Amino acid sequence: MRLTDRIAAANAWAQRQKAVRVFVRYGRDRGPILASGLAYQALFAVFAGLWVAFSVAGVVVSGDTLLRQTLLDFLAGVVPGLIKDGSRNGAIDPEVFSAGVEFGVSGLVAFVGLLFTALGWLASARDSVRTLFDLPPASTNVVLQKLIDLALGVAFGVLLLIAAGLSFAGTTATEGVLGWLGIDARSVIGLVLSRTVTLVVAVLVYATALAGLYRLLAGVKVPARILRHGVMLGAIGLAALTVAGGLLLGGARSNPLIGSFAVVAGLLIYYNFVSQVILIAATWMAVDVDDEGIVIDRKVFEARLEQARALVAAHTPQPPPKRGFWQRLFGRR
Repeated sequence: MRLTDRIAAANAWAQRQKAVRVFVRYGRDRGPILASGLAYQALFAVFAGLWVAFSVAGVVVSGDTLLRQTLLDFLAGVVPGLIKDGSRNGAIDPEVFSAGVEFGVSGLVAFVGLLFTALGWLASARDSVRTLFDLPPASTNVVLQKLIDLALGVAFGVLLLIAAGLSFAGTTATEGVLGWLGIDARSVIGLVLSRTVTLVVAVLVYATALAGLYRLLAGVKVPARILRHGVMLGAIGLAALTVAGGLLLGGARSNPLIGSFAVVAGLLIYYNFVSQVILIAATWMAVDVDDEGIVIDRKVFEARLEQARALVAAHTPQPPPKRGFWQRLFGRR
């Protein structure tokens, strides 16, 4: 076999692999561009959301030092580089949270900004996922859709609070078990176990959030088996990003051209990767759906089928009309 034939065979084999087909489709459907837009919106939504969260939580947990520190550690683990650490690297000083933030005019402005940015991000995420599934935008009433988005946004906030509680309970239980075994919680084993518990909680939170995003927000009714695979792929990818997030932010800080904007630039890069993982997991499910010939939206399928039939009929040559008896008798031959 000649070298060109081997290269052609290897290329044909690669094109049949699912991972390759996923990334080809992801690029064809403008996935990276969609992810960049989501990252830009997420950056503003997170800062507005944190100001509101600090305003509320500063009153609720201001007297509980352990719970406050656990919440800060959870936020630092979910979004690396968000909370300033001992090296003073980070976007938000935890002392602001410790001092308490009054929910005044600034909190009200942040709350309004949170509504606009969060609802805008949810709408963009819905359209992006539907685009990757080759579906048109949702036809739900605009007001009703915004109310649904608001309910999902509130549910996501509640999910984060539950996750913080689970992380706190898991960390406390881990420290209790380590103390019972006579192992220092600050030792290597203790730190590894605590980090493992945090990552397990993060994977569960990500999986639940992604399932809601794909099924409820985007309205993509894929079979449970395909949804489970895509959700776990995305959740593991997001958990891996929380571990590698420090490296991404460190690369941004080492760039002398962006200077004081290093933290914001690093967060923007981080959210871009997060958005890419979310959309790549959606593309993975879309390829599964196409491979199995599953119809997600019957109305859309039937409408496109009618359009295809009309297009074929419009470009199909029609036979000449039959001539009657007198036309055949006196007409031209």
